[in-house]
Amino acid sequence: MHSDEPRTSTSAAPVPSSPRTVAVLGPGGIGGLLAALLSRAGHRVICIAGEETADVLRRKGVHLDSGRHGSFTAEVEADTALREPVGLCLVAVKHTSLDAALDRVPPRHVEDGLLVPLLNGVEHPALLRARYGDRQVAPAVIRAESTRTAPGVIEHGTPFTEIDLAGPQERLEPLAAMLTAAGANTRVMPDENAVLWAKLTLLAPFALLTTRHRAPIGSIRTGRRKELEAMVEEVAAVSRACGGPGDTAPILARYEAFPAATKSSMLRDAEAGRPLELDAIGGALLRAAERHGLQVPITARLVADLQHVAEGSGQAG
Repeated sequence: MHSDEPRTSTSAAPVPSSPRTVAVLGPGGIGGLLAALLSRAGHRVICIAGEETADVLRRKGVHLDSGRHGSFTAEVEADTALREPVGLCLVAVKHTSLDAALDRVPPRHVEDGLLVPLLNGVEHPALLRARYGDRQVAPAVIRAESTRTAPGVIEHGTPFTEIDLAGPQERLEPLAAMLTAAGANTRVMPDENAVLWAKLTLLAPFALLTTRHRAPIGSIRTGRRKELEAMVEEVAAVSRACGGPGDTAPILARYEAFPAATKSSMLRDAEAGRPLELDAIGGALLRAAERHGLQVPITARLVADLQHVAEGSGQAG
């Protein structure tokens, strides 16, 4: 994303303080976590997924197992497409399936509400705004380790669930309050670049290094410490050039706080033979570095290595 990526418009439609109906596109690890929390908080939740998953959710609901939020089963509605207007649509699919998934959400059903993408990377807001309109899209990032172990079964492994929404405080604060009340601590940040790049600077070294070396964060921060620190420096430099945060100390401190066995979602995808979000994370970094004339040799090497592995196994996405 260019540093002059358009910001969310302050003239956008207001967000109701407690939307009665919330659509969740992609009830996987993150989408399923939020669907369960919002349903437990009393909201009507419609999960949008493939037929098999939708059938399971209609019959069994979403079961969440979390040290932070408890273990419970939440009732949800489910369908293969959004068939009615909603005040809020959370987009929680992987980049590798984003285009196909968006066909399940007609723009007319969110034209009076908000579409909030919780995706990795920095380039998707422009794509979503082109499809749904500038005033409908409010980019956000989420920090949580949450995995779908089976349709409708979610394991949440971190002692936190944190969301940053990007946009005007007065417009998004009611939504932030609703999400916080449901259990996802949410704050509103004015600078979209800062929000998206803060997440990417934390995620990219974690995802690329753990996946390339097939090791959890504990092994990376001990056995490959110099490589980790050097890549954090590379990513922070790109972030600074794009108008995002560039301090490396908070990133390294956050890694130290991760349990040693923590795996990135990209590593879990690789272990399961699923397509990797390599282009949305590593590719976006390389494109941004090229635009600003920055050299990122470690990032480039890791992306090339992982691309070769993905192509060799038919996982390129």
